Order: sequence, then C-alpha cells, then structure tokens
Amino acid sequence: MLDVTRKLVELLDLVPLGDDHFQGESENLGFPNVFGGQVLGQGLMAAGRTVEGRLPHSMHAYFLRPGNHRLPIDYEVQRVRDGGSFSVRRVIARQGGKEILTGSVSFQVDEDGFEHQIDMPPAPDVNSLKSEQEYSEMLKRHTPEALQTALTRERPIEIRPVDPVNPLRPEPRPPHKQSWLRAQGQLPDDPILHRCLLAYASDFSFLGTSLNPHAVTFMSRDMQVATLDHALWFHRDFRIDDWLLYDTDSPSASGGRGFNRGNFFSSDGTLVASTTQEALIRRRKKPA
Repeated sequence: MLDVTRKLVELLDLVPLGDDHFQGESENLGFPNVFGGQVLGQGLMAAGRTVEGRLPHSMHAYFLRPGNHRLPIDYEVQRVRDGGSFSVRRVIARQGGKEILTGSVSFQVDEDGFEHQIDMPPAPDVNSLKSEQEYSEMLKRHTPEALQTALTRERPIEIRPVDPVNPLRPEPRPPHKQSWLRAQGQLPDDPILHRCLLAYASDFSFLGTSLNPHAVTFMSRDMQVATLDHALWFHRDFRIDDWLLYDTDSPSASGGRGFNRGNFFSSDGTLVASTTQEALIRRRKKPA
C-alpha cells in the first residue's frame, strides 16, 4: 500500500468518543472546503461501527454547509432500528457545533435472491488511458499557481478518465462521462473499508457530468458549484483496489441544479454499485 493510500485509510479510521460518537480528521486537497467524498466515507464508517454482521447496502446524505478542512469533524450516529434483516442508522456530521451533513445508512444481512443487471457499457481498455495526475502535469504550466499543487498532488485513488475535459478550455459535449478508478496498492480484506473508499471516490468529478453540455468546469471563474445531496447503493461485493469503471450521465439540469447518475462496474462487467447526486451549478450574476 502506498503511503498516500495508507493516509486515506487512516483518515477513515475514526476515533470513538463514546455513546456512538466519533471524530475524524480532515484532509486539505488544496481547495477552500472539505471534499464531500471525505465526509461521505467517514459518515459511512461511523455508521458501520455501530452494526455487526451486516453490510451497508444504501446511503442517502444531504450536504448542509461547507466543511472546514482545518477542523476535525464530529459524527453522531443514531440507532434508528435493528430488524431481523435490516438495520438503519442516522448520521450527523458537525463542525463547531453546526451540522454540515446529515444522512441515513441501511444495512442488511447476507441474503440470496433474484439476480439481474444491466450490461456494462463499452469503454476503452484501462491500460490505454492516462491518469488524471498525468493530464494535470501536462496542463501545469497553464494552470493558476494557487491550484498547481492541488491538481498535481499524489493521489490515493488513481483515476483514468475517458476523453477528459480540458478544464481550462472546455467545449460543449454530451452529458456523459466515463473513468476507470482504483485505490493504489493492496488494501485489507475489510468489505466496510472498500465501501467507504468507494463512497469517498464516488464524489470525484461527479457533478462535472452536468456541466459538460454548457462548456464550463469547476475552474470557471463565474461558476458556483457544490454537492447538495448524494446517494449510494451497493449491489455486490467488490474490491476498490481492483479497477472499476465509473459510468455517469446527467439526464437534467434546471433551476441552477444539475442531476447526475452513475454506475460502477468491475472489469469483468459486474455491476457493483450505483450512485446519484444533485449539485448546485449556478452561474454567478455579474454585478450591476
């Protein structure tokens, strides 16, 4: 396991404070606020610490305030119900006494049942693609100095985009994106950890799908972008240290919001998880 991956695993290893309360540190990715995927991953880990013998199958979360990467995050877990097959937990993330995320997580015992899935869409071989970090190095000299370190940092999740957007000169394109991703280095055989890391990774570039048709990116100076809510469903077991295809589309944008959907497929074509997100994609009004 690479050091940068080990640091991410440690970031998800929350400190128990008693009475189903936990605390997690924050990481600085070089942007003003805490990365939303970090809060999703830590929130899922906090909920998982209160359940035994069951794995999470879904998570639904609302982002209420931007997080401060200089401060730790406190997680309160509320035990809503433990039934014969399912357990439900409510999670509240706070900084400075104010809620920054609230969500619910449902867990289920291992169970057999009907099986079907959609087919994995066509995608280029992962070995034919460059990583995001390689593209960032190519664009480094054209990037504002304040963002160079953030964009070219070593990353625990390697992402290889298909037909990447040039963030400095975006052009209109269909509301669809694909990328291969995996954690760098071999991880422990802990299914909760792999699901928390997928929650973390699912927020990377997701809202950008709804920006594709409008020739803007998160780096466009006149854009205000932020995740509003995020949902995840885990369908089958997987390892995030193996390559996964993240296939996303955006059926709609309206009212300053972009709606995004995504599916994760393992390299053998198995659908392992799905996600949805609504994001604020607001063009700032020019002052009168």
